[in-house]
Amino acid sequence: MRIACVLDTDYEDSEFKEPYDAFRKAGHQVTIIGLKAGKELKGKKGEVTTKAEIGIEQVRPDQFDALFIPGGYSPDHLRADPKMVGFTKGFFDAEKPVFAICHGPQLLITARVVKGRKLTAWKTIQDDLSQVGANVVDQEVVVDRNLVTSRQPSDIPAFIRESLKVLEKVPVGSR
Repeated sequence: MRIACVLDTDYEDSEFKEPYDAFRKAGHQVTIIGLKAGKELKGKKGEVTTKAEIGIEQVRPDQFDALFIPGGYSPDHLRADPKMVGFTKGFFDAEKPVFAICHGPQLLITARVVKGRKLTAWKTIQDDLSQVGANVVDQEVVVDRNLVTSRQPSDIPAFIRESLKVLEKVPVGSR
């Protein structure tokens, strides 16, 4: 599967690196999409540094099978860009898998795709989600059809496990 990872600086290091490595180890192709191709992206703890392989101007949702949104401050940076918001919404419109952890659902709020959906997020984002009509639960991982969400770094193992299960269910013809 081709997974789009949308990322900007100050992401939560472990919430990017651990799922990214697990997706790749499972045989999936993960492409890091930033606001600008080639931009160096450093995690907020300074433990992980990567690079945007491609810029948002150069991609479309139909080029990927799933979307991965790590937490930290990255989603707040990304949601300020209308192209990033539209890219995110495109995955929901096409009913493709979306994996968002911690602050990741901030990008989903801006894309206006959470109303009526069951999900979780970092505790301060949970209230924001409730206010826009999401059914919020406080648990380590929530799966609502093609959407997988988790709250924080300690939830990463459950987040990875359930995200990989969702990827396994994607019909072969749509890959």
